[in-house]
Amino acid sequence: MPGRSFPYGWGMGETWARIIRPGRRLFSRKFGPSEEEVRANLAGEASADAALALQESRIEPEPSADTAPVPHDLTAAAFFDVDNTMVQGASIIHFARGLVARDYFDKSDLFEFAWQQIKFRLTGKENLNDVATGRDKALSFVQGRSTEELRRLGEEIYDEIIADKIWPGTRALAQMHLDAGQQVWLVTATPVQLADVIAKRLGLTGALGTVAESENGVFTGRLVGDILHGLGKAHAVRALAIREGLNLKRCTAYSDSHNDVPMLSVVGTAVAINPDPDLRQVARTRGWEIRDFRTARKAAKVGVPTALGLGAAGGAVAVLVGRRRDRAA
Repeated sequence: MPGRSFPYGWGMGETWARIIRPGRRLFSRKFGPSEEEVRANLAGEASADAALALQESRIEPEPSADTAPVPHDLTAAAFFDVDNTMVQGASIIHFARGLVARDYFDKSDLFEFAWQQIKFRLTGKENLNDVATGRDKALSFVQGRSTEELRRLGEEIYDEIIADKIWPGTRALAQMHLDAGQQVWLVTATPVQLADVIAKRLGLTGALGTVAESENGVFTGRLVGDILHGLGKAHAVRALAIREGLNLKRCTAYSDSHNDVPMLSVVGTAVAINPDPDLRQVARTRGWEIRDFRTARKAAKVGVPTALGLGAAGGAVAVLVGRRRDRAA
């Protein structure tokens, strides 16, 4: 019959096939995870596994006999984003500066990374092309290098650059949770080895970060899942909670970015730290606490963080208000 063809075995013409096929794809996506969600889930699971492995590999100092042990709160924890929440600016830019000084990168690469961060901070939105470019450059850098080399570089660069860029107010919040006997984890898109360096230097429990695949201690140049951001962070927090026996309703999460709303939404208490405009609006709508350490003004408080363990801490730790410092780039 003229105009009829049966390319799909359904006894219908090409016109109907074109109409039905997109619908079938949408139907499939509706009842199953998207490719992005699958990658985010893989990234989260891998991050939790890597974080616990790195934590177990640490050699912890013996507690001083003069220091009274802190009772452990086994089911509560705090999760802190890193960039602009715990660290002033982007940690990956600070690490890149250190690598440029060691001739691992060209200055042009640093400028490109910095420009991507500026665009993100101005628009509050991630550009997929920028994310892909940054990911590819980072993977090409680590490919063939040892995980130990990356950790060593991370320790050197932290001491040289990042140590002076920790927000005192956010650090005090983390210490409050530690003093209440709770675990404190960083959650970041930064490679997990570098994130763990920051956590170790700050005396925190550990860090959830992006996992780059390695074999026999050498990076292959591939990611496990995807960069840990957005949904990936939420998956990582859930996965860690399962492994550690945490009650997420008793946990607290901190971030500056609306991209971390998935992570902030899986815990009982969410706190916006130095929030971007979109996150500030979400926090106000949902009644989340807001703290802004970028100026000398006191943080605007919206609600009381019930999971902070303030009673257990006994008010012993004062929350410091950080001041922005002018530093040479």
